[in-house]
Amino acid sequence: MSKEDYMPTERAVKLMDMYYHSMASTSMEWTYWYTRKYNQEEGELPLVRRAKALACAFEHDTPVIYPGELLVGAKTGYLRGTFPMPWLIQSFFVSKSSELYGKYKEDAMASNAVDAKAKIGMGGGNVTEDQPGIISLAGKFGLRAKEVPVLNKITEFWSGKTVEEIGERHSKWVPEFDVKNNLKRTLTSRADSAYTVPVGRDVVSYYYPLQYGLDGIIAFCEGRAKEVAGNADGDGLTGMDRLYFYESVAILTKGISKWIENYAKEAERRIPLTEAEQQKAEYQQIADICRWVAHHPPRTFREALQLTYFTHLGLQNEEVASGVAPGRLGQVLWPWYEQDIEAGRITEDEVLELLELQRVKFTAIDLFVSSGSNSVLMGNTFNNLCVGGLTRKGLPACNRLEELILEAGKRLPSPQPTLSVLWDERLPEQFVLKCAEVVKTGTGYPAWMNNRVATDFLMQQYGDEGMTVEEARAFSIGGCLETAPGCWKELTLNGKTYEIPVGASNSTSLGVHFISNPKVLMLTLFNGKDLKNDLQILPPHNKTLETYEELWAQYQAYYEYIIEVQRKCCNIQHDIWRKVNIPIWQSTLKPDCLEKGHHAGDMGFRYNATYNIETTGTINMVNSLAALKKLVYEDKKYSLEEMKQALKDNFGYYEPSETEDNNASITEQKRKPDGTKYDQILGDCLAVNKYGNDDDYTNAILYDYEDWICSAARKFESLFGKKMYACQISVSSHGLLGSGCMATPDGRLSETTFADASMSAFPGTDKNGPYALFESATGWDHSQSQNSQMNLKIHPNAIKGDVGTKHLADLAQAYLRRGGFHIQFNVVDNKTLHKAQEAPENYRDLMVRVAGFTQYWVEIGKPIQDEVIARTEYEGV
Repeated sequence: MSKEDYMPTERAVKLMDMYYHSMASTSMEWTYWYTRKYNQEEGELPLVRRAKALACAFEHDTPVIYPGELLVGAKTGYLRGTFPMPWLIQSFFVSKSSELYGKYKEDAMASNAVDAKAKIGMGGGNVTEDQPGIISLAGKFGLRAKEVPVLNKITEFWSGKTVEEIGERHSKWVPEFDVKNNLKRTLTSRADSAYTVPVGRDVVSYYYPLQYGLDGIIAFCEGRAKEVAGNADGDGLTGMDRLYFYESVAILTKGISKWIENYAKEAERRIPLTEAEQQKAEYQQIADICRWVAHHPPRTFREALQLTYFTHLGLQNEEVASGVAPGRLGQVLWPWYEQDIEAGRITEDEVLELLELQRVKFTAIDLFVSSGSNSVLMGNTFNNLCVGGLTRKGLPACNRLEELILEAGKRLPSPQPTLSVLWDERLPEQFVLKCAEVVKTGTGYPAWMNNRVATDFLMQQYGDEGMTVEEARAFSIGGCLETAPGCWKELTLNGKTYEIPVGASNSTSLGVHFISNPKVLMLTLFNGKDLKNDLQILPPHNKTLETYEELWAQYQAYYEYIIEVQRKCCNIQHDIWRKVNIPIWQSTLKPDCLEKGHHAGDMGFRYNATYNIETTGTINMVNSLAALKKLVYEDKKYSLEEMKQALKDNFGYYEPSETEDNNASITEQKRKPDGTKYDQILGDCLAVNKYGNDDDYTNAILYDYEDWICSAARKFESLFGKKMYACQISVSSHGLLGSGCMATPDGRLSETTFADASMSAFPGTDKNGPYALFESATGWDHSQSQNSQMNLKIHPNAIKGDVGTKHLADLAQAYLRRGGFHIQFNVVDNKTLHKAQEAPENYRDLMVRVAGFTQYWVEIGKPIQDEVIARTEYEGV
């Protein structure tokens, strides 16, 4: 096959080039119309008031169609546009210190300290500095200066009414409220998830729009409203609420229908303004498709693809949502694909072009979040499209459409939608090799997820809610790698019945966010005090820590204390959020809200036990415990006080914040003139056995930790009264939280990044090859956690040709067969990465896998870039 056969279509290339030349832009249009209607509806029930405000914003959202598009829809009038939601949180404006801050209190929210530490990439579409007529918000988004008065006025209206402010007012009843804020200020954890990205990391259900159409949903809700009006049906708590829910769904769905119709009108408006006959015909096709799917179930593959995109975009507009995953979209759209192909209504080449255009549209989706959140998300939206997995009966679920989805990802590399394969032994070898072939292109996707491990986790976590093995097979990945429960729905198209997997849960990544494991260890060593900020964060334990067992026990005690503090505040935050910012469109789509008449906040979803406890820096913590155990407690080469003094002095190196360039690269730290006095202890700390080399000493420490954290997480209760679970990923929090942590006993220097993921070795410490790393990572039961994460970097020469493809597939499967949950690959050489740092303008389209997601190199902050470069590069597999 020639190189031309792998090239994307000319149409897709042109649209992608437009994206490359676009900047992340903020519009106030949506925000204005939502606020205006919300204000007008004062006195209305909160649920109905929100539905009317959302519907109004959808109806007034200006439709923009670009020449050459076949798939349409956008968040704003900008190609790469988004908008703020100041009814959620306002403190992100502290990331900008000019026109916007006159109205802010001096005692700003704790998140401001996080924003100040954020490191965001300076290239690509990020608007990192003010420009003529443009101001930079959150270090990323450009807002036209003329819109600043609108933003200020809207901000003033929402002052005191935001989810953040209401949540903080009520969270103050928690005795440890100040502890929660100090944990965030000092980057010990990333608290307050309800204020920043309250939904997402879940899997969309497109079933109801596809099966019934929007008019069908409206008719169903209006009929049910008449049935339930005035009837509690034996439920004295939320039974009466069903009427208001059905009212709200009907109101919002009508607004979304008008929003889609507006695209039909815009396409028709363009026809007489266009000279090219082909473009006129394409505008007419767009108008016909949008007008149909604004009301009716789709008839063709293209109509189904367009309706799923509008459905998806509706979720992105309703809420600040990261990780809204299309799920197993190739299986959901299979009925239309199969019937169109059989009838000759479409060709595979036409389908492939549409899938390439879908990648452009998903990549253009952006989220307005704070600098601190951006530094973790790195601008990614985590729209995870999964392939593979099993059917309800346990047969391979992959199909030809999924092969085309993989091919589109290969021909048009882009961050979104990111791809994951739900790997199972039963998947055909040809399909597995196709997945490996796409990985080889250097996109970082698909990631590989263990189907068996995921279904085992689901049975444990959701068994109390009726989860069965058959239903567990409907799962997909929400966000970067959050195992999300699903269910099977029967869909009928032209008299033929299909069974499709859809999402059936709340967000699967909300709760206690990103606890810094190494930082907790430092707090344990220093009696609950954070030396970097000279702040007593935790109650002093006043123990001498004379034995390793005492150290480990106190670490666990502090950790559980932190979880409990955050859990209580988090439950209040999310309870406030579900009362005043109800996710109506999300509730419309997911089973079983429409059937029950209850929205997400009233536990209308089929599965609600979805709150988690996220951890970061596991491997630095494990390696640090190994160093303490070996050097202090067993060999007694150093006293605990000598070790602590070396840590306080950063092993004789300057802290990055003490230097002019503030360089937090793990490989470029500067030693103080008298720093040589710590050479011996630093050398010994570095020489202690490190995780990732199939070493029993460090492995045992990891397994003790995993057994404890996975069981401890389930002792805590979410606001839904369900047990929580461990979530072990890093996104880019290993950079942000690393910047807030002093030196650690593993030899890591102050303010530098932690090891990425949760099962990856610290860069350069895995010296015995990937299979030794696999052995270290799989000595515990991964199904006890919602996920775990393994990243590897492989030189392209190691997997060249068909033989290399087979080797790569074998490598991934070897890890998964050992019981690993997740593995992903960066196929790139360090020379390229170094060149991209030196001349980023020449590498606009270079992508790398960070930690659960793929992102453009130029839009990643330098500390994370340096960490990716430092990862062990395997030159043979």
